[in-house]
Amino acid sequence: MNCEARRVGLMWRSEMMMRGVVPIAVAVVALAGPAAAQDEADMRGKRPTVSRAAAPSSNATINLINLLVKQGVLTEEQSVALIKQADDEAYVARQAVRDAAIKADGAEKAAATATSAVSPPGTKRVVYVPEIVKKQLREDIKREVMEKAERENWASPGRYPEWAQRIRFYGDVRVRGEGDIYPKGNAGQWAVNYNAINTGSPYNTLGVGANYNPYFWPTYNTDQDRTRARLRARLGMEADLFDGFKAGFRIATGDSGSPVSFNQTLGGSGGNFSKYGVWLDRAFIKYSLWNDFTFQAGRFDNPFFNATDLVFHRDLGFDGVAVQARYDAWSDITPFAAAGAFPIFNTDLNVGSNFDFANYDALPSKSRSNDKWMFGGQVGGDVRLVPDIDFRFGAAYYDFTNVQGRLSSPCYVFGSIDVCDTDLTRPSFAQKGNTYMQLRDIIYYLDSSGNQYGTYQYFGLASAFRNVVLSGRLDLGQFHPVHVVLDGEYVRNVAWDKDDIAAKVLANPLPTAATSGCTSTTSCNAVYTGGNQGWLARMTVGYRELRQFGDWNAHVGYKWLESDAVIDAFADSDFGLGGTNLKGYFLGGNLALGPNVWASARWLSANQVAGAPYAVDIFQLDLNARF
Repeated sequence: MNCEARRVGLMWRSEMMMRGVVPIAVAVVALAGPAAAQDEADMRGKRPTVSRAAAPSSNATINLINLLVKQGVLTEEQSVALIKQADDEAYVARQAVRDAAIKADGAEKAAATATSAVSPPGTKRVVYVPEIVKKQLREDIKREVMEKAERENWASPGRYPEWAQRIRFYGDVRVRGEGDIYPKGNAGQWAVNYNAINTGSPYNTLGVGANYNPYFWPTYNTDQDRTRARLRARLGMEADLFDGFKAGFRIATGDSGSPVSFNQTLGGSGGNFSKYGVWLDRAFIKYSLWNDFTFQAGRFDNPFFNATDLVFHRDLGFDGVAVQARYDAWSDITPFAAAGAFPIFNTDLNVGSNFDFANYDALPSKSRSNDKWMFGGQVGGDVRLVPDIDFRFGAAYYDFTNVQGRLSSPCYVFGSIDVCDTDLTRPSFAQKGNTYMQLRDIIYYLDSSGNQYGTYQYFGLASAFRNVVLSGRLDLGQFHPVHVVLDGEYVRNVAWDKDDIAAKVLANPLPTAATSGCTSTTSCNAVYTGGNQGWLARMTVGYRELRQFGDWNAHVGYKWLESDAVIDAFADSDFGLGGTNLKGYFLGGNLALGPNVWASARWLSANQVAGAPYAVDIFQLDLNARF
């Protein structure tokens, strides 16, 4: 090939590479090269004029061949052959593409027809889905199915459904051995059981043909030692509803409906392995907003912070409504507040029926309502003094309305079924220690033999109650996991009026001055020796929570609670066997036997604060389990 041909070939190659037709040019040059070397002389005399003067074509390949002919690289015969070959190959390619398109269209129509036959209207079809898309779809579908399976638990055999997982059951069982030891010298005949009188028929305080004689009254045991095996069992349920709403209830054992004891004495309730009663102890609806505000209604746990059980028994349930709020004002200080309204007693719809002796034409009338309430409020705070020392304090005010007894209008009482207009002011439950007054202003009468009748009496609280309570707890955690916790509480009844009470009381226990004997109610109401204050201090050393075998804690404390400092019905039921007008020390400890199982032992030594001598020592040994 001469130099001119090489130059033209290089120019053509560059141009074709720029245009994207390098493969075609390479093929053409491969065919043209050998032919030009062999017939160079013949080609010079036989070039067709038609190809040299051919007009530009719209086909780039034909234009390229014509250019090679014009430059002498190809002969006209070669160009004609190449053009024919290119046309033939193009035709074949077009036919193949057309046939493939026809077949694909037919297959698509057939697939569409088959899909339409088995698919409902509106079904969308994907003719081709890349493998990567298929993989992503599989992962998405799998994730959605597993999420639904987790929510509904149908893919996990043995698991509860979703609604059941929102319900939590909890409970505890305690078996106790208890010994009640009374020292000599207690004035038992003066420990009148006013609760037995007020919860039954009114009591004949005088007896036929006799003046006031407490030897015939029901009294508490104060001189005979007792041993008891006792059981406490509680089972509760709490359910998450939605958006912070919860509901729950709890049932518990108990000898009676006492608000401060769930103990069931084994062998009690008739003995002979008789079954025991179960009581509804909690039932509530609760709403919590961001865990900083809680509203609850029904019967629920004590909503107030009480460092001890000086004022309220630790297991006392509260009826009514309550709100609690806290605010993280600073990193180490969190104020809190609580308030509520709690019905203590609601008048029975059909209670009482009395006859108006001044008007014999009048019909018997029902007693007026005497509903009793407690309204309470508290403010306080949690303070982190240093990283290992926490302090919690609270100041509370509790106002008890309509709990004080009132003297009735003058009334006739011919028998135990008669009523007077202030009978409902008597407490519906009591322990012991508060000061009592007679409620009925009875019009007495004599029979033909001179015996006095009409002496059936009820008794009410002589004092009103409005309590101011200061509570505090200091947690020293420098020796973690062992902590030193100091608890303290002080209460004062600001509604107490000593002179008013002294003018109308029957003290419980009766004043010492009455122990020498008396013949009338006036001489027995000698001197009022009650009070209105109380305090308790306790120190606990050990583990705050008993989680595994060997965890332990121990405590020691002292209690002073005067007769009318608090309502005795709500006070601790163990110290002094319950109530007020008690002072003394207590100590005890707990030892974990394993997770959720522990043993406890306590010794409580109580004496009267004022009045007739009374003392009792109590030993308790417990085996506890919770779940």
